[in-house]
Amino acid sequence: MNLHHQIFQNNRAELPYQVFRARLIFMAGIFVVAFVIVSVRLADFGLWAVDQDLSVRIKTPKVMQSRPNIVDRNGKLLATDIQTASLFADPRKVNDIDEAAELLVPILKDMSAVDLRKILAKQKRSFVWVKRELSPRQESAIHNLGIAGLGFVRENRRVYPTGSAAAHILGHVDLDNKGIAGIEKYIDRSVKANTVGGPAPEHKPVELAVDLRVQHGLRDELVGAVKQYQAKAAAGVILDVATGEVVAMSSLPDYNPNKPKTALDKTRINRMVAGVYELGSTFKVITIAMALDMGVANMSTKFDAREPLRYGKFTISDFHAQKRFLSVPEIFVHSSNIGSARMAMAVGIGRHKAFLKSLGLLDRLSTELPENARPLYPKNWKELNTMTIAFGHGLSVAPLQLAAAGAALVNGGLYIPPTFLKRDPIDAIQLARRVVKRKTSAQIREMMALNVNEGTAKRAHVPGMRVGGKTGTAEKVVNGRYSKSALLTSFLGIFPTDAPRYVVLIMLDEPKPSEATRGFATSGWNAVPLAGKVIKRVAPLLGILPKPVKSALVKTP
Repeated sequence: MNLHHQIFQNNRAELPYQVFRARLIFMAGIFVVAFVIVSVRLADFGLWAVDQDLSVRIKTPKVMQSRPNIVDRNGKLLATDIQTASLFADPRKVNDIDEAAELLVPILKDMSAVDLRKILAKQKRSFVWVKRELSPRQESAIHNLGIAGLGFVRENRRVYPTGSAAAHILGHVDLDNKGIAGIEKYIDRSVKANTVGGPAPEHKPVELAVDLRVQHGLRDELVGAVKQYQAKAAAGVILDVATGEVVAMSSLPDYNPNKPKTALDKTRINRMVAGVYELGSTFKVITIAMALDMGVANMSTKFDAREPLRYGKFTISDFHAQKRFLSVPEIFVHSSNIGSARMAMAVGIGRHKAFLKSLGLLDRLSTELPENARPLYPKNWKELNTMTIAFGHGLSVAPLQLAAAGAALVNGGLYIPPTFLKRDPIDAIQLARRVVKRKTSAQIREMMALNVNEGTAKRAHVPGMRVGGKTGTAEKVVNGRYSKSALLTSFLGIFPTDAPRYVVLIMLDEPKPSEATRGFATSGWNAVPLAGKVIKRVAPLLGILPKPVKSALVKTP
């Protein structure tokens, strides 16, 4: 057998193997192509689904916004997020709009069939909201209907377990869980709640200075006072004089942040920060501290209050006229307008304005709440303005501003900006600035205590408790004129007086006279006893217990 024949025989033997290998490669190629095609289609479906999900997110970018919990100073929950379902529709896929609307009406009872038809008839849109924040029962019932074109989106819903208790501090959110008032708006501006879709991240709770127990006590007493004195409104705040922390604050009428629409009523504003008022004779604390600190007067200095003080066509008189020269403590205790005006005149316009500014009374108050109002005072400030502002007429401030100024005058003379967040005492000292001397502060405390013991604030007395304060009754401006029948009453109090820890400011809007108040509607008959009730109720919660009165032992024969 020659060489060529041998090679031919060997090739014939290898031919079946080569054919088999070629066929195997061909079949493998077919499988690879098929696998790639299927994979591409699956990926396409997957990406389409993701894109559909993203389209929902793009059209509703704030749906999944999550927010940190809000807690009081003791860790009690004040606000939190829960998961709820919201109903949307793709109108292009709804087969029978009329039938769908009729089926949904019994479940979505606050929506009419007409409203639902309008929503479902938007055929040019692929996504429309039907109803936000469904209850679990509503979600289940709609799901069981099996209506084509309807779907659900999981959203974070804000809830407030304490209801109205701290409404004006907490504020509220809108349907997209965005803060639009109070601390909730502060969170969006500073803490910056997460707005990305998907699981909510772990937020650190926002700790407030508020003590929920004290908050409940303050609000409850205000509610009772509105009924008792038939007042249009009431408000109050309790401030830690050493840290500037707002331990409690309430303004009535308030609202339920779980139903934010109720906040739209203009009567439900936060009167402690969003409203400005002439607060009457409580301002005499400011005037007297100013005169003492600037050396214009001392505790023995006397001012002529024998006759009303006339300035042009205006006359300044005293409600509790003593018709004699009055010392500084007597001006305080008898709440003399005349004496206060004469003190302010002795200080002078320039120094008067500078002192008020140092106490933050001529500038917008800066706190975590966004609703802070700007004070109102005359642009062309004349001597008459200084005289009337000395006893609380002609300058309108937010009540919290006065409380913060009052705290500075009794805590040793340091102004500490108020805060609604929990604050370390060391941080408070770093923020503090001196506004009056320690001696002046001690003298103010002495007069405030004297006023509750012997003056116009006797009804604020709490057995065993050292309480001090200053009354304020101001006529409201009605149709451009001061009205003697529309009064705003207030009381600026401190406790305990020997070493003050808290300032309390109470305000009542247009309380009515009654037999129980002997026909009076002035501060001493309403705001003052209300403050006494508040202090008696909350002091033990703040660790301030009444001191028992020691009685003499009687020996039996």
